[in-house]
Amino acid sequence: MVDIQGGVCCIYRRLLYAFNGVLQLEYERKKREERGFRMSLSKKTLYLILGLVFVFTVAAAGAEKCFARNGNGKITFADFSWESVQVHNRIAGYLIRHGWGREVEYMLVEEVPGFMGLERGDIQIAMEAWVDNAASYWEEAKKRGMIISLGKNYPDAPQGWYVPTYIIEGDEERGIKPMASDLKSVSDLPKYWELFKDPELKTKGRFNNGPSGWIISVINEKRLKAYGLDKTYRNFYTGSAAALASAIAGAYERGNPVLAYYWEPTPLLGMYDMTRLEEPPYDEKVWNDTGACEMPKCRVLKVANRDFLEENPEIEEMLKRYRTSLELTNEVLAYMKKNAVTPKDAAEWFLKTHPKLWRSWIANPKVQEKIARSLEQI
Repeated sequence: MVDIQGGVCCIYRRLLYAFNGVLQLEYERKKREERGFRMSLSKKTLYLILGLVFVFTVAAAGAEKCFARNGNGKITFADFSWESVQVHNRIAGYLIRHGWGREVEYMLVEEVPGFMGLERGDIQIAMEAWVDNAASYWEEAKKRGMIISLGKNYPDAPQGWYVPTYIIEGDEERGIKPMASDLKSVSDLPKYWELFKDPELKTKGRFNNGPSGWIISVINEKRLKAYGLDKTYRNFYTGSAAALASAIAGAYERGNPVLAYYWEPTPLLGMYDMTRLEEPPYDEKVWNDTGACEMPKCRVLKVANRDFLEENPEIEEMLKRYRTSLELTNEVLAYMKKNAVTPKDAAEWFLKTHPKLWRSWIANPKVQEKIARSLEQI
């Protein structure tokens, strides 16, 4: 028999994510207006909003039952677009699926739509929330009380603007001579814009920023202006985390210059020798005003929807105990990269490699044995 209610629920949930995409566009538009760029929604976007509102009205009658049923059935993870969160989501997802017998899925979203989904309850868990990159949203979300922090996944993560170390020191084995031996800080960048020349805009260097959907990317654009670097560098939004990594890796493999925002833990920084450029020491007031200081190390929290946690206390306890490190995360990401495997494969490898660790997260011995038996079948 066809599950009509389930079909409507599935369509409704997908439409919510489509609407989130529109909200993300509106969020970015407002951010640009705050920076002095007046923008208006296109007719196409307005038609999309009107169409989605109409369909939401039709589907709303079955939505409440759908979400209630989802609370006892499939668990959705916020699969943000960077690799470490996708691996950690699948590690936790494997434990939940094979330990508690629950279905899991991974929904690809960007930060703001993902947080919205967590607040509403149509997303239940995110194993990495870089909350300091979305500080204003996170503080407001905490006040509303629908997203709950379950503690840090691993110690605070460094981030900043990176260049290949061979630009500064050279690489004798690869026959690369130093290109900018006195390049140490962001204040040195203006005199080296030609070294990082943008292939599309010959009069400026290129700064490879993250995707436009990331809040930190908006902050990076503001930082370029605060340092006066917008006069000599073009802010280039990459299309995705993968595109940003590809831009860096492609330049590195060819021994070319590249300037980019990046962070740890990542497989790329585990494989390549990169140098983070110096900046003035971190100052909270400066950071919140212009951003012209060292980027703060980010708290990387595990977060979940409040109602879901109240309904699933054993899973909540496991998520609270879930704790890794930068080294462990770099290890599994490097395994994934070197062996060209999926986040799912990497998660299974991690669980088989570190049985004592994941057992320490789970209090119930019977649940531990269920998971151990499933891993033996891989």
